[in-house]
Amino acid sequence: MIDLRSDTVTKPTQEMRQAAFEAEVGDDVYGEDPTVTRLEHEAARILGKEEALFVTSGTQGNQIAVLTHTRPGNEIILEENSHIFYYESGAVAALAGVQTRTIPGVKGEMDAGIVEAAIRVEDQHFPETGLICVENTHNRAGGAIVSPENMESIYSVARNHSVPVHVDGARLFNAAAASRIDVREFTRHCDTVQICLSKGLGAPVGSIIAGDHTFIRKARKWRKRLGGGLRQVGMIAAPGLVALTTMRERLMEDHEKAAVLKEALQSSHGIRVVNDVDTNIVVADIKGSGLTTEGFVELLKDKGILIAGFGPHTVRFTTHYDVSMDEVEKAAMILKSL
Repeated sequence: MIDLRSDTVTKPTQEMRQAAFEAEVGDDVYGEDPTVTRLEHEAARILGKEEALFVTSGTQGNQIAVLTHTRPGNEIILEENSHIFYYESGAVAALAGVQTRTIPGVKGEMDAGIVEAAIRVEDQHFPETGLICVENTHNRAGGAIVSPENMESIYSVARNHSVPVHVDGARLFNAAAASRIDVREFTRHCDTVQICLSKGLGAPVGSIIAGDHTFIRKARKWRKRLGGGLRQVGMIAAPGLVALTTMRERLMEDHEKAAVLKEALQSSHGIRVVNDVDTNIVVADIKGSGLTTEGFVELLKDKGILIAGFGPHTVRFTTHYDVSMDEVEKAAMILKSL
């Protein structure tokens, strides 16, 4: 099977498996695991933040950020199709006790003026705005890159109102690779950031959240409250360190694979690519094919291609390390033959 459902399906490389086998470990709750400490220090350096914290998943990282930045009764501002709002099971309400105020986006970008207008003024009837969240790259916008300029404009508004900004940067390294700039050009326009090790970077598990010393100290306690205080965590931190230090430079290969799929889909009757394909995600409207999303997914499955449904008439293709260019070209030929 050619698995294009998500970049989360990647398997750890042999180097990652060997690193896990040889990892020097200790009890991380006591601060005694040297491998996770190395991972956190390296992540903080790469992301341009004072400190970093290893967490079990991107969702856990985002939720820890919301819990650390806000208090119950606050409101958070975020794009209307963002992962935190759309795909995290209502956790900001269930865990942090905050409500969401969603902003329409264009290719994942929120207009800074609209964001500023959404920040609450002091009034006994209103919740206080506790946090602004940005997603980069933006999943439901088809892996769209939120530009550093847009992030800077939102961050400037946020600072003027003393509101922190958190970036759900699960695929932020894809944005940096496609933009051909250092990831710190993005992270300097936020207070905290979450990045996934288990998507394009290919680690088997884990994410990083990064920010200043005070934030990480508080976040560590929230991680413990959520059951994320792990023991000999070096066993899973070691593959994450390999992913972080060796897999960032190859992300452009995934973007090139996505471009091949885009061309094939555009050549297929009744199929229309609806995103710009900035990175490794291709979203296609298949209404003209005469098939439902479920029918289209099953049709490709029968032909040896796994993809994800993405809406009533849309599907998503996601390229990654474990799908070779040869496999992508094979998938492209099948798509063109439909």
